[in-house]
Amino acid sequence: MSEVIDAPDGLQQVRDLLARGAQPPIGRTLDFSLIEVERGRAVFEGTPDERHYNPMGGVHGGYAATLLDSACGIAVHSMLKPDQGFTTLELKVSYLRGMSDQTGPVRAEGRVVNIGRRVAFAEADIRDADGRVMATATSTLLVLAK
Repeated sequence: MSEVIDAPDGLQQVRDLLARGAQPPIGRTLDFSLIEVERGRAVFEGTPDERHYNPMGGVHGGYAATLLDSACGIAVHSMLKPDQGFTTLELKVSYLRGMSDQTGPVRAEGRVVNIGRRVAFAEADIRDADGRVMATATSTLLVLAK
């Protein structure tokens, strides 16, 4: 009989990444980082600047969408069993305030609303340093067996 080795669950996987100082490539590309994680909750932080601008001179909506998608996804990942993964099925973003290089640091906080065997629902918001909501999102995620 072979010995069973306990694999880390989703929360431990993310905590292990944080402990090593590892960040996903998209975080390096857009210069944002995962800063907090607990079961069902994840927080990313970044500071938008002119590198993130669209042709109209403001921060591209994709910057906010990526932060929100990341926060929802890692919040869900923190609830998964060792043999599970996820992928985003749907992300609905509402942009409430524009961002610029004058906005300063922003935090995207994602929270799991519900998680089932095959589908998870999460929500997230981005706030500036004064606590003003910049954007919100709801997300539907597919829970996968690895």
